[in-house]
Amino acid sequence: MTNEQQIRRADRTRDGDPRNVPRPLEGEADRTVVETTWGEVQPLQVVAGVATVGELEVIELLDRGAALVDTRVPDSRSGVSLPGAVNIPHEDIVERRGELDPARTTIVFCNGPQCPQSPDAIRKLIDAGYPSSALAYYRGGLHDWATLGFPLAPVRPAS
Repeated sequence: MTNEQQIRRADRTRDGDPRNVPRPLEGEADRTVVETTWGEVQPLQVVAGVATVGELEVIELLDRGAALVDTRVPDSRSGVSLPGAVNIPHEDIVERRGELDPARTTIVFCNGPQCPQSPDAIRKLIDAGYPSSALAYYRGGLHDWATLGFPLAPVRPAS
């Protein structure tokens, strides 16, 4: 099968579960398969007081010392993430909120605009009393990051 056929065919049989997207195209480290046919588009603003940021704002915030948290669960990570991100699955975020520093911005992301994992994590943190001003929501997530050709790195579990 040609690469073009792989790209056209990629996950068209998906059952609505965003597992393993985006992911590197087999045999081509510089190409990534993304999926756009799953999930429900998440709102632009998840919670009042939490800024929604794009790629350039993510880079700017990281340059100013922000932390980057990948909230995807293990079966949806594909082994790649944004460089410098640590993984704290959305279902564990409240129990592990002590790993976050409310004195610095934490950028939270997941698979992309159609993924509910980071909005869920943000809502849970806010409900647990975490300050909304210390959070930023990168709605584009891994999907938009990879689609725009920004670098990817291996998933890094939080210490």
